[in-house]
Amino acid sequence: QVQLVESGGGLVQPGGSLRLSCAASIRTFSPLGWFRQAPGKEREFVAAINWNGVSTIYADSVKGRFTISRDNAKKTTYLQMNSLKPEDTAVYYCATNRGMDYGINRRQTEYAYWGQGTQVTVSS
Repeated sequence: QVQLVESGGGLVQPGGSLRLSCAASIRTFSPLGWFRQAPGKEREFVAAINWNGVSTIYADSVKGRFTISRDNAKKTTYLQMNSLKPEDTAVYYCATNRGMDYGINRRQTEYAYWGQGTQVTVSS
């Protein structure tokens, strides 16, 4: 079992920045993903990073604005969000697996462990 706790969400004005953190209970050498769910919408992929941070993928809607990173020594992944837009408003979740037999993926069904989410609200 891997416990994940997101933090760093809050209220920010359009064009502002936030950095989300996701702390894991144990070190995992599996991919880490960020997903979000806006009110009335399905949960969607945001970004993912492979086990050693070499490979990253992003949803088209956040490319050039968001950056995912990880620090395996600290058991933490980060999502730096810049140039935030109102449409970025959502609950943001981090997710991972446990083990070495997983690849970077956009599909939420490929992730076994999820945090409880942190609210990001972009509004003036």
